[in-house]
Amino acid sequence: MLTTLLDHSRPSPPPLDWLTLTDAFEIACMLRCTPPPAADARRVGSGPHRGGIAEFNREDAAQRMRQLLGRLDVPVEHELTTGGLRRRYELHRLSVPPQHRAAYANLLSVGWRQGRRELLGGPFPGASSARRLWRPRLAAAAWRAALLAGGRHVRRHCLGVRLADRDLAAVLVRGAALLDVPAALRPGSGCFLVVVPNGEYRERITESAELAPAS
Repeated sequence: MLTTLLDHSRPSPPPLDWLTLTDAFEIACMLRCTPPPAADARRVGSGPHRGGIAEFNREDAAQRMRQLLGRLDVPVEHELTTGGLRRRYELHRLSVPPQHRAAYANLLSVGWRQGRRELLGGPFPGASSARRLWRPRLAAAAWRAALLAGGRHVRRHCLGVRLADRDLAAVLVRGAALLDVPAALRPGSGCFLVVVPNGEYRERITESAELAPAS
């Protein structure tokens, strides 16, 4: 009982400004698109920060995360591993130095909670002009993360992403609505599949999530 009271009495972290929120939220979405690093699954657990370690099999996803962390003043180390014989593969491993991991974990936790609340909690009566501007940008960030780091599902009639995270799937469906795109959530084999129709809706999603060149 006392522990519960103490937990409720702890002050909530201050909200992030919109620019910081959008970058932190995009990183959190990218991590939710990928499984924990296999060699470190037991050690890093399943939390959103995963001990400061992330692995991607696409260079553009790794470079995007590096770009975002740079904007957030979080240092990161980038290791590249290649392997395979007939089918070559690349594994990009990003590691936040130990002394920066607590701040990194807090940033991602706050970013995910605040961003998820903004996208799933609307509409907001009398929303400020800033909120009306930035909620679609949050939606675009979530879709950008999913298209870079998620499992792509491309068919003649639709574009989709495969996800293991139910919350992120819900965020993508709501985010698509904010971008004036209809999206459907379909159960898959051990995953969730979020799809949008081809044509103008697919173009709208991909244009909204289009990346600036990573530095």
